[in-house]
Amino acid sequence: MKAKAIPVSGRPADKAASRSKIFEMEALGRELELQRARRKKIVHCHGVFDLLHVGHIRHFAEAKAMGDLLVVTLTQDKDVNKGPNRPAFPQELRAEVIAALDSVDYVAVNKWPTAVNAIKLLKPDVYAKGPDYKDAAKDVTGGIAIEEAAVRACGGAIRFTEDITFSSSKLLNRHMPQFDGPVAGFLERLRLKFSGADVIGHIESLGKLKVLVVGETILDEYVYCEAMGKSSKEPILALQYRSEEKHAGGALAIANHLAEFCGKVDLVTYLGTKNTQEEFARANLKPSVTPSFVYKSDSPTIVKRRFVQAGLLNKLIEVYEMNDSPLEGAEEDALCRLLESKLPDYDVVVAADFGHGLIGPRAVEILAKKARFLSVMTQINAANIGFHTISKYPRADYICIHEGELRLDHRNRRDDLKDLTRGLAKRLKAGTVMVTRGTKGTLLLRDDDFSECPAFATKVVDRIGAGDSVLAMTSLASAAKLPAEVIGFLGNLAGAQAVTIVGNSASISRVAMLKSVEALLK
Repeated sequence: MKAKAIPVSGRPADKAASRSKIFEMEALGRELELQRARRKKIVHCHGVFDLLHVGHIRHFAEAKAMGDLLVVTLTQDKDVNKGPNRPAFPQELRAEVIAALDSVDYVAVNKWPTAVNAIKLLKPDVYAKGPDYKDAAKDVTGGIAIEEAAVRACGGAIRFTEDITFSSSKLLNRHMPQFDGPVAGFLERLRLKFSGADVIGHIESLGKLKVLVVGETILDEYVYCEAMGKSSKEPILALQYRSEEKHAGGALAIANHLAEFCGKVDLVTYLGTKNTQEEFARANLKPSVTPSFVYKSDSPTIVKRRFVQAGLLNKLIEVYEMNDSPLEGAEEDALCRLLESKLPDYDVVVAADFGHGLIGPRAVEILAKKARFLSVMTQINAANIGFHTISKYPRADYICIHEGELRLDHRNRRDDLKDLTRGLAKRLKAGTVMVTRGTKGTLLLRDDDFSECPAFATKVVDRIGAGDSVLAMTSLASAAKLPAEVIGFLGNLAGAQAVTIVGNSASISRVAMLKSVEALLK
């Protein structure tokens, strides 16, 4: 669009004066009430504004002309969904530079994930968005329609500015890249083959898949403690209890991840008859997940309890509450009947096999014979290492496996990883195998061609559950036959998102995934 000649002052204001424009959200709400009493017309702009550029400056100037006072609210750092390493500038600096503009009267960092609560608090007469938001259908998050409803409910109106636009993400990607080395090279090659719209289209296509998850329910407990020191009489570490929390893990977490992207997700899992915790399990599944429970007698529902150093999140000790003997007799019969009846109805079956007794030889045989598309993970953990490998499955269409699990299955620590991956694919007749390698990213084999994707994670809070998120995302992408580079890209984005949260306290966010794709491929 041709730029209009709008008079704009980008001259920085006096530092103290500009900082006086920055308010806490509640204080700003009170200030605007006073200004409304003086019959001032209030205009509100909201966004990330990560790299302030001429497009933003003109947007603010045009918005200011719609009223008397211009208020700008910023997305706080933790809610910026632009992919790893974003925002490039922390919220304090973003607020300071916007407050330095003459056209801006008030600035605040939003305390909520979206603008909706900010709109309800500030009650603007006009909510101003840029011209790229005029077509709501192009908003991948659907947020603009929700924001407009909030504005109208407060008696205001939404209006769109018309001047020149730029993309902060595109400018950062081209001139201030947030990655270097292999990640920068991978993204540049990916941009040459796929646009953000291409990949978003691929993600949207996953919604039509009907998915069944088969795997153990695991409840992850985090007990936060302060280390007091060594006991005076025993060689043990003494801890002081602070707090605790519990998350839906294992197959529950995987089903919740999948529900962000698919309209229909069903789950077959087991609970113990002792301390069953069924109410918690049901309450922590997303509404679109339908569970079918098998009950294991004389067993608790599996709990993995981690004692964690408060603040630092260093794990001190882990205690498993479970009976991992295999299902037998009537209970195994019940599981097998469920699988026999359900499997033909699904486009994708995800066997999330944690090796804790749910999926025995009979269930494996049914999965291998009946699943239309079978995705398999056999996780190694402290309870099963050396006894639980991918070889228990005679076939799989897609395998998601950590390098250590692959090498254990082959009993081979040193040979070429690609040769081992080819050997596994041939043995299980798998069309696609993804090998996860932690900080080294992923290696994907499809039809004897390899594709590598580097890891995107730059901030690691907790690795628990990261592999489950990768399994969920890549199972769908593989079943939909998405391009190999896209499968790797989406899997690593899912993993990068998962390691920024504690355990399975939240599932992969579809909105965050779409926004990350959009930003990284600009």
